[in-house]
Amino acid sequence: MRPELIIFDCDGVIIDSEGVASQVCAEDLSGLGWQMTARQAQDYFLGMSITDMQPMIEIRLGRTLPASWRPNLAAKLVEALGTQSKLIPGAREMLERVNGLGIPWCIASNSSDEELAVKFSRTGITGLTDGRAYSAASVIAKGGRAKPAPDLFLAAAAGAQTPPQNCLVLEDSALGVTGAVAAGMTCYGFAPHGDGASLLAAGARGVWQNLQDLFGVIA
Repeated sequence: MRPELIIFDCDGVIIDSEGVASQVCAEDLSGLGWQMTARQAQDYFLGMSITDMQPMIEIRLGRTLPASWRPNLAAKLVEALGTQSKLIPGAREMLERVNGLGIPWCIASNSSDEELAVKFSRTGITGLTDGRAYSAASVIAKGGRAKPAPDLFLAAAAGAQTPPQNCLVLEDSALGVTGAVAAGMTCYGFAPHGDGASLLAAGARGVWQNLQDLFGVIA
């Protein structure tokens, strides 16, 4: 299958940043009274936007968070991600090879525009990603929803004037797979350190442990 558009998630697929973000969230929530480790934070919130995290946290704490909480956490994330993010092994090579094949691609992420910008800058791929990124924040600002809703994927397809059924998606979270499948797209899971059972359960067509597996599908 040669797709007309490939849509990549960012965190855990292109950028190795989930551990950094999970540590920031764990420290923040522990300070609020919900004690947790970075591993627990990742289990709770993998692939989730801050907007969708907030009601879960408020239910657990039994109180409403102040209006300053969301922008303060966002600022902490931007600072940490701008200094600690790394590329997933093989990500640059994969993107450059997709370019060489002439297949359009983009990134669709529940991260904010600011987070995406610092991660791309930190890892040196701004030149590759410029004009190719869709954030949940931009979709929410237009009345849409973050993953697991399909809105972010549909916005990316519309931006490329590509029918959803002609798009291929690569995701590492069940939330992302759920959104891609709901958008009517073919989705594969990426699980370099696990069996990807949750991704298959969410509707992934298959699970890859190496980014180069992409080329066995699109050749």
